[in-house]
Amino acid sequence: MKFRKFYLIIGSLLSGILLTFAWPERGFPFLLFLGLVPMFFVEDYIFGHRDKFIKFSVLFYTYPGFFIWNLLTTWWIANSTLVGAILAIALNSLFMSIVFQLFHWSKKKLGFRYIGYAALISFWVAFEYLHLNWDLNWPWLNLGNGFSSWYKWVQWYEYTGTFGGTLWILIANILLYELLLKFTIRHQKHPQPHYLAASLFPFLWILIPILISYVIYFNYREEKHPVTFVIVQPNIDPYSEQYSLPPEVVISRIMALANQKVDSSVNFLVAPESAIQESMWENDLSTFTSIHLLRDIIQTHPNLNILIGGSTFYQFRSGASLPRWARKFTDTGGHYAAYNAAIMINSEDSLQLYHKSKLTPGVEILPSFKGFNWLEKYAIDLGGTVGSLGMDSIRKVYTTVGTIKVSAAICYESIFGEFFAKFVRNGAQAMIIITNDGWWGNTAGHKQHFDFAHLRAIETRRCIARSANTGISAFLNQRGDVIQKTEYWKPAVIKEVLNANSKHTFYVDHGDYLARFFSWLALIIFLTVSFISISIRFKKNSLHKKT
Repeated sequence: MKFRKFYLIIGSLLSGILLTFAWPERGFPFLLFLGLVPMFFVEDYIFGHRDKFIKFSVLFYTYPGFFIWNLLTTWWIANSTLVGAILAIALNSLFMSIVFQLFHWSKKKLGFRYIGYAALISFWVAFEYLHLNWDLNWPWLNLGNGFSSWYKWVQWYEYTGTFGGTLWILIANILLYELLLKFTIRHQKHPQPHYLAASLFPFLWILIPILISYVIYFNYREEKHPVTFVIVQPNIDPYSEQYSLPPEVVISRIMALANQKVDSSVNFLVAPESAIQESMWENDLSTFTSIHLLRDIIQTHPNLNILIGGSTFYQFRSGASLPRWARKFTDTGGHYAAYNAAIMINSEDSLQLYHKSKLTPGVEILPSFKGFNWLEKYAIDLGGTVGSLGMDSIRKVYTTVGTIKVSAAICYESIFGEFFAKFVRNGAQAMIIITNDGWWGNTAGHKQHFDFAHLRAIETRRCIARSANTGISAFLNQRGDVIQKTEYWKPAVIKEVLNANSKHTFYVDHGDYLARFFSWLALIIFLTVSFISISIRFKKNSLHKKT
């Protein structure tokens, strides 16, 4: 029967379904190792029948599969913003299809399928790396994140970060696809030597890293350096309560829970992102009601360090150099900045602030490209401050009273491996994550976000105290295990002793070195293929003129 192009759509959708069933928090990640195999069949068929397809056919035929993967795994974004969900799903699917189109283009111009595979790996890793480092960042579906629920398979992320997982997945898919090709009629005509060994290699490529990971997991031991944390989950509804309750009510709710666990043995009390919504000005922060109420607690517990999230503002002095996120007062000529902040309060006189620096696209940041400032008025309003927020240039490590150094990653920042590791590189001995996951409802969104914390603990070998407004709040050890956690959408307070760690992993010291290498390789391949294309076109034009 004549092959129908409709089958290419089926193959593309099959990839999307396989990747969906592989994804956290309920997926089986082994499917990641073959999720792209149908896409390779699609690309290879188009490559072998180029006369029957238009120039961008690979993009068109792979897009449905990537769209279904993005849709089925991140549809929950629509619970907070329908426009944001449409853009995230549509654009991210397009970027993935463009990577496959570049792979096809490179294979065609370079004339060798294995160099084409090197191009695919390089372009895909470069795409994921871009998603970690530009204003429209959306690394949620970076392939290496796919093991976050099965984190015991990737204990070696302390050496490679999630890009090691991405590389593992891409090569496994290539090897399995090549193995399947050996069973086709085309390849049976030319049997290859050492066929059995070649058949086993893809499975060894998959299984050996898992075995190594389990060896690392069962042999890892934390050094004893106990620190006591109390986490509060106030469960304030972000849609109906968070931005309307008086600060006295918010703090009283937090302390009603905290008082159940806080005593003289506690070193840290942690409350979630955006817990304080008093519109506090950093120029005179200590005068605000919420700060006064929290300092009253310090009077009773002088060795306590309180870490809490809030919205803050800063007014720039007249004539000061203004950052790109500066806003103008509507009634005066002055300027100010708005921040999503993590505030450290203890018996020291000063209040220590860290400003969230990996901002959520469309909510907290809009493209800073020249000529795009007009988009500010279309920022998605989830309550509180909207439009592009200010950022910190360094990863803050807090000075504490009577205990270890810690840092706080705010919400979305916990997805960014190298970014998170910089807190540890700067001296954090334990990590805190504060977040507000109530926007998405009881969907896979908050569960996936929670699972990513497993990977951050492994990469840095730091215990993590995670405070979420509506859940999931938890304590994780240095292997990524959950020691204790709360239920979703229930007020809760939990207490745990965690071990501090001062040692650096290889990943903490070197970050996303794999991504940087393959990004440079992607650039070299792109320039090489572009040069070949221009040369071929020039020769054709020259021959055409001669004739």
